[in-house]
Amino acid sequence: MTEPGPPLLEIDGLTAGYAEIEVLHGISLNVQPGEFVAIVGANGAGKSTLLRALMGLIPARGAMRFQGADLLAQPAYRRAALRIAYVPEGRRVFPGLNVEENLLVAARAGTRPATDALDDVYELFPRLRDRRRQAARTLSGGEQQMLAMGRALVLDPVLLVADEVSLGLAPVVVDRIFDVLLDMNRRGRAVLLAEQNVRVSLEAATRAYVLDTGRVGLHGPASELRADPRIVQAYLQEF
Repeated sequence: MTEPGPPLLEIDGLTAGYAEIEVLHGISLNVQPGEFVAIVGANGAGKSTLLRALMGLIPARGAMRFQGADLLAQPAYRRAALRIAYVPEGRRVFPGLNVEENLLVAARAGTRPATDALDDVYELFPRLRDRRRQAARTLSGGEQQMLAMGRALVLDPVLLVADEVSLGLAPVVVDRIFDVLLDMNRRGRAVLLAEQNVRVSLEAATRAYVLDTGRVGLHGPASELRADPRIVQAYLQEF
């Protein structure tokens, strides 16, 4: 549930891209403490670029504040230290490490004892406990996505930033991933999710922003966007 008061994350007039190509053109959005916000849109709309800029992985211009402090001035590792956890597109697990080693790498940067943090992840994803000695490269795509999310959760984040968590996964795995996102949100963590799966995202989120070629086209309560004829026609119609 959204708490009153100033935003947890506030982005204003953000531009970012790659080399000489500008992908984001003056993006503005905010996330309140404990809120679940979705960023949706077609492939190539700029969703992943926005999250990479947020995490300090690509240069950006504009204004970005987290808990009232300037975030653009902070290097990427400092953003993680502020308890902004990132689940990247494509999972990006450490393939040569086993499941538990992947989790421990992140848990050492967290605020809780590593054993407690890992126990919580194993409770959420029992399959990871069963495979904790298994090399990450040998896991299925769904298991790697669980590991990528678990690696973010061991940081005990204030803000969980997740990019395309449903990509290439079976529906039953997608359901489990979204169940965990909703559970984390109910526990008071804010979630900022970038996703091509518009239907599932709008069902889970409190509010949403629709990106169109690097700009915010629509934004508002997710329940209203689900019923907006423009969204229905572009993303939700069954063919």
